[in-house]
Amino acid sequence: MQPKATYPDSKSDGERRRIETALIVEDHPLFSDAISITLRMVQGITDVTATETLNEAVERLENGSPPDIILLDLNLPDVDGLDGLIRVRRAAPTALVLIVSSVTDPRIIAAAINAGAAGFVPKHSQRHVYQSAFDAISRGQTFLPEGTILPRATDSTPGNSASDRVNSLTAQQARILALICEGKFNKQIAHELSIAETTVKAHVTSIMRKLGVHSRTQAVLVAQEARIGSLGSFEP
Repeated sequence: MQPKATYPDSKSDGERRRIETALIVEDHPLFSDAISITLRMVQGITDVTATETLNEAVERLENGSPPDIILLDLNLPDVDGLDGLIRVRRAAPTALVLIVSSVTDPRIIAAAINAGAAGFVPKHSQRHVYQSAFDAISRGQTFLPEGTILPRATDSTPGNSASDRVNSLTAQQARILALICEGKFNKQIAHELSIAETTVKAHVTSIMRKLGVHSRTQAVLVAQEARIGSLGSFEP
């Protein structure tokens, strides 16, 4: 069974949620234009705004009315993977977020769904795939690419599970990982924890080594697998 994303006013039992406005967050203008045309063709959406960076999108969301849906690329110039999803969800918690990405790793898809995405559509999908996605999410269902099998929490090697790796972190490293999961940068983390930015960088290096990852996105993914990636999951 596919997991279900929870949003205010989500509809089930055949009743559709109205989707009339959209924000596209995509740094390739030609692809952004193609998505806009697809929205008009399959859903009749003509009120479409597009941004090329995550920061611009968050600023629009924080200073204006939220759109009904946000179509988000995970690879943007100013954000690393799932950090972007977490930040737009915080800026517009009532908006549906549909991930449109060339990244199709089931572990990343699972983490995106766990972080609040309403669905995941591979880039360059045909219009009928977008139509199916809108049909599903407008009813409050989660949409996943055909044939996607999400990893189970039990699909890990004993002693090397996400929980085991996260539990190996010190209390301070756990706090820093929680802030990374919120999409915060080293400078912001340093300010919040009242420590030097160089200290944060050293901790981030240690965190990645203990988690066995090479990027902040992968660190967030491990945190999601351990079910502690949300705000407030780490306690002093």
